Amino acid sequence: MALTGAGVQRIDVTVDEYKPEPGALDLMKIIRPEWKPENIQFKVFTGGIMNKLFGCYLPENTRDIVLVRIYGHKSELTMDRANEIEILQVLFKAKCGPELYCCFNNGICYQYIPGETIDSDMVKSEKVYPLIANRMAKLHTVKPEDDRKILSAGLFPTMKKFYQMIPREFENEQKNRRFQENIPDYDQLGKEVEELETKLVPLNSPIVFCHNDLLLGNIVYEEQTRDVAFIDFETAFYNYQAFDIGNHFCEFAGVDVMEFDNYPKKEFQLKWLKKYLSDWYTMSGVNKHVTDMDVEKLYVVVNKFALAAHFLWGLWGLIQSAHSTIDFDYLGYSIQKIGEYFRRKKEFSALQMPSD
Repeated sequence: MALTGAGVQRIDVTVDEYKPEPGALDLMKIIRPEWKPENIQFKVFTGGIMNKLFGCYLPENTRDIVLVRIYGHKSELTMDRANEIEILQVLFKAKCGPELYCCFNNGICYQYIPGETIDSDMVKSEKVYPLIANRMAKLHTVKPEDDRKILSAGLFPTMKKFYQMIPREFENEQKNRRFQENIPDYDQLGKEVEELETKLVPLNSPIVFCHNDLLLGNIVYEEQTRDVAFIDFETAFYNYQAFDIGNHFCEFAGVDVMEFDNYPKKEFQLKWLKKYLSDWYTMSGVNKHVTDMDVEKLYVVVNKFALAAHFLWGLWGLIQSAHSTIDFDYLGYSIQKIGEYFRRKKEFSALQMPSD
């Protein structure tokens, strides 16, 4: 047992993703030494497509669950694990994220946030969407521990990294045929990355601390407190404000079965964005009244960045399809995300910034 560079307890235990209980019990001996091993129960959490997640708890207290996340196979290719640990600590101090209990050889243990993950109806409900906008505004005010650190947006460095890593072909003949028939060639994908960067960077969206993956399964609603919380910050980094919002809107479609027609209509977006801007101004110490023009401008920028959200996760899915051992159709996911990017490209690119 040791401390990481970030001061987090590191435990020399490897948890088998197919038979996790023995390794998890070894972790609980250190994290929850007062728990009797024979009383510990396990709960598997489904819905994640990056890692395997389950919880350890005692039956008399189902709110005190220690989450054990086993990193997906080769997930370090696309995720900066050291950065995630540092970010989780910053978020916990800012009361924006869970407590990190420890790292182990192939994963982390952290605090369970009680509540239910939202669905496609809840995300648009009058009682939930203002809470999400407020929580995102708060997240977007989180500062690095070292205020002198120069902040830059991670979107395009990440997108270019993913682009360089995507497979050119698959060994499985059927899978490769599906890939070749539905995904544009490598050079065309590269041109799209360059075009996105050329068109989006000049929009000057503020660089803030972003979750970057606010799909429905990463938002928890707690009925007792009438509040929401965000979970799973492994993709969090400083990024364009409009990307985080646009990506969230894209995720209204869901993951397992994507219904892209659930992308929010303009009327809903304007309500959402007005609530967000009002809270973000207040939390940032900006003495400014939100105008309709402010909201309209943000609407345009957010929808343009939504294209980047579809494309980024489409590239990510191609990488996962080559390496992940999780039972999920990553290639089908990529085909849908990249397909939606091209379907929406003309519409969103044509949006014009309103004049004052």
